[in-house]
Amino acid sequence: MDFKMLYTVVVADDEDELREAVCTMIPWEELGFRLVGSAGNGLDALQLVEQHEPDLLLTDIRMPFISGIELARQVREVRPATHIAFLTGYDDFEYAKQAIRYNIISYMLKPLTVSGLAEELRIIRRKIDDDFATFRQAVPQGDGLDAQAALLMSLVLDPCADPEGDARTEAYACQCGLLRDADDRLGCTVMVSILLDEDGAVDTPPSFAASVDRLAEKYLRSVSFFAPGKVVSVLLGEPSASAEPLYMLADEIPQMACRVLGRRCRVGVSRTVSGLNALHGAYREAVEVLRQGDRTEGDAQFIGDLEPAIKGGSLLCRRALETIEQHYMDPGLSLVSLSGMLDVSPNHLSACIKKYAGETFINTLIRKRMEAAMELLSATGLKIRDVAQRCGYTDQHYFSYCFKKYCGESPNALRRRLDAEKAGEQA
Repeated sequence: MDFKMLYTVVVADDEDELREAVCTMIPWEELGFRLVGSAGNGLDALQLVEQHEPDLLLTDIRMPFISGIELARQVREVRPATHIAFLTGYDDFEYAKQAIRYNIISYMLKPLTVSGLAEELRIIRRKIDDDFATFRQAVPQGDGLDAQAALLMSLVLDPCADPEGDARTEAYACQCGLLRDADDRLGCTVMVSILLDEDGAVDTPPSFAASVDRLAEKYLRSVSFFAPGKVVSVLLGEPSASAEPLYMLADEIPQMACRVLGRRCRVGVSRTVSGLNALHGAYREAVEVLRQGDRTEGDAQFIGDLEPAIKGGSLLCRRALETIEQHYMDPGLSLVSLSGMLDVSPNHLSACIKKYAGETFINTLIRKRMEAAMELLSATGLKIRDVAQRCGYTDQHYFSYCFKKYCGESPNALRRRLDAEKAGEQA
């Protein structure tokens, strides 16, 4: 593989002249990038990210419909491997803090000259180079493990229960610093990652454990080690912690493996368990995911995605479409909230919808909302604002933009055309 690759870029800014200048005046390829798309609002930008899976999203913060901050959050859900850089005229500390929260690679203030932006892109290029090199050239584990890793490895791989039970394990875990004290309780999840060769056979080198660990440390406290043919990761956190970091990590590992190594990667994830002595059972669950999981539906799957049978394949997609039909009027409906209703991971649900519905969740939801809007506009005298609200839009202008984009005419133009057709029929 040529590691001097051009990194792909999507540019998003609602200022047409500025966006055009950035797209045309920056010598992208000289700087090591390839421009693959541009957007004037957050909705179009998100769809471009799903379509092109860029290495970099360069976006304004203040944009119509979906702000840059909200765009960053949604991009993290579908494409955590994409780096994000903010370009904004608002020097606001609150924005800066949110930028840090979403792991933004750069924060640039307008006005910025072409030469200034080019220099910042050189810096971003070096940062992405470093990230890719770290993932690609991670140092293989040696023979020795620290006390915490050695304890976790034995608990994960050894099926023999200690007669002394939890007490002995917890005492040693406190001694080596894994637990703060005997009352400390961890939520533990086991993740198993494998690399495949061109024929689909397992071909995981020991060095991949370090690559996985480098990514995992961005999201969770973790320990990864190599076992024959696989990398095993123990992810540690509070039992009540949000699952969102886990979902993003499970997505980013195969995305980075594909982009950086040119290899396909499958990831199996257990349920979260309480108590270190439950780790072997969690490990068996993660391995079972890889054994049973449909390899054509996605690169990351969770144990909950396999049980019961209604959580797999075309049936899951049908249930998802039925749930969208019932809840499309909810402005807060998202891939994450829908996956919660169906009790599956967002990763698995997204892959099922793409495979069986032939489009992304976002496009599926918008299409449903537009179909409902056309029905309301043609069959009722509701105001445009009320139609928008009944179709899940709190912003009438956002609704009108989406409607014209997907239906080819504005809501008012549709009504005028329908009225003219009715008048013609009556005449």
